[in-house]
Amino acid sequence: NLAAQGLDNPRIAGEVQPYSINHNVVTGEWATRSCDTCHGEDSLVAQAMPIANRTPGGVTPTFVSDGSVQTPGAFFVNESGALLYSPKPEADLDPAGLYILGHDSVWWVDWAGIVLFVATLLGVTAHGGLRYIAGRRYAHHHPELREVYMYTVYERFWHWMQTAVILGLVFTGLIIHKPDKLGIFSFAYMVQVHNVLAAILLINAAMAAFYHFASGEIQKFLPQPQGFFNDMFVQAKFYLSGIFRGEEHPFEKSERRKFNPLQQVTYLAILNVLLPLQVITGILMWGAQRWPVVAAQLGGLVYLAPFHTLIAWLFATFIVLHVYLTTTGPTPLTGIRSMIVGWDQVEVKS
Repeated sequence: NLAAQGLDNPRIAGEVQPYSINHNVVTGEWATRSCDTCHGEDSLVAQAMPIANRTPGGVTPTFVSDGSVQTPGAFFVNESGALLYSPKPEADLDPAGLYILGHDSVWWVDWAGIVLFVATLLGVTAHGGLRYIAGRRYAHHHPELREVYMYTVYERFWHWMQTAVILGLVFTGLIIHKPDKLGIFSFAYMVQVHNVLAAILLINAAMAAFYHFASGEIQKFLPQPQGFFNDMFVQAKFYLSGIFRGEEHPFEKSERRKFNPLQQVTYLAILNVLLPLQVITGILMWGAQRWPVVAAQLGGLVYLAPFHTLIAWLFATFIVLHVYLTTTGPTPLTGIRSMIVGWDQVEVKS
């Protein structure tokens, strides 16, 4: 009897030393080569892990933790008496949870994005259909047009580069988010492509910022405060009613005023809010293993990943709306043509 030997409060205690799960822990033949081992619906990281085949004295051990490794989950004993540890991967914005790319997602973020995207797609389809019907039913005015060199070579290069990169990021991001639904593609390869495209996006955005500030072109994105809200309503009214009656565009497009009020506020929000947030969250997700303390200060992947996903849905929705609105010029292809050749056909205000 230990107590009889003078030991104070003798008892059985068990401790488990946790180690963080990282890439590049081992190399060569010891490394797991299949990404879906962890980044998939049946992720091993999300399954119960055997700790010991028995529990001495029925005592459940505790983790030895210095704060550098998170241990969300709980120990449990199965029917045979073995001790296992069950992680808590289903984060759902729980700061104590794990978030495994390709395995976890926040359901309401996904559904909100899908609903917004589909609603926008249906909305522009209905709007386009009504325009077609109205065009056949009512006599529309045929405005006088003039050719204007609207977009420089650099502006066109920047536009199409951003378009290709954003489409690529949305596509590869969707595969990374739901690899089980698109298993035909290599998860590891898509991650690499996604990171390369993100770097191109960041470089292109930085160069564009320098160009627009140095050339003064930034002014075309800045709405004039006086009468701006009234102009927004005028433009919205045109899209909701005037366009069906064949009315002329309320604001004349020119080299100095390339965007209408709604375009200005939209691009201002995208380039100054959504794009920086997407870049920041993307960098923090990429660096979560490299700089865990920095990522943890913002909630870790549990918050960063769903927020990154939500912004991605907003970008995908914007692309649909943006492409459709290019068809509202003098002809359906005028807008796209102008971004290819630089010359645009603009209405001469009567």
